[in-house]
Amino acid sequence: MTLREQQRISALLVAATSLAALLLMLAPLPLWLSLLRPPLLVLVVLYWSTMSPATGGIFIGFFCGLLLDVLQGAQLGQHALALSLVTYLAVKLHLITRAKPIFEQSLLVLVALLLYELVLWAIDGWSGHPLNSVLRWLPPFTGAAVWPVIAGLLGRTHQPR
Repeated sequence: MTLREQQRISALLVAATSLAALLLMLAPLPLWLSLLRPPLLVLVVLYWSTMSPATGGIFIGFFCGLLLDVLQGAQLGQHALALSLVTYLAVKLHLITRAKPIFEQSLLVLVALLLYELVLWAIDGWSGHPLNSVLRWLPPFTGAAVWPVIAGLLGRTHQPR
């Protein structure tokens, strides 16, 4: 298989897993469970931006964030900005992150998810939307907790470069 074919397969894999994560983010859940729902789309984009920054990068982060804005009915560009920022940091720090054990990666993912949520919270505040309760800060912690599972599942789908 040539390098060009591998890159095409990688791009299709990134798109397919991002679409699956987006659909899982939109699936209806009971209220108590939706409060604990990890941000799967952010985790998948972070994974691809860290493990294959040439294929999954800022563009995939912006595009997925824009899709999430449109499909959730959020303020247009809110998730796109937050996900682009977090993706940019993941791409810039991908060599450091890949060298860490999975527990330390989870801590770095926690910081990234908290930054993502902080940007969303700030945009909500600036735009006059009501700021939610302290429960909005739970998904970053559940996301960091499921990072080893996400990384393990996605790691089986490709051969890291």
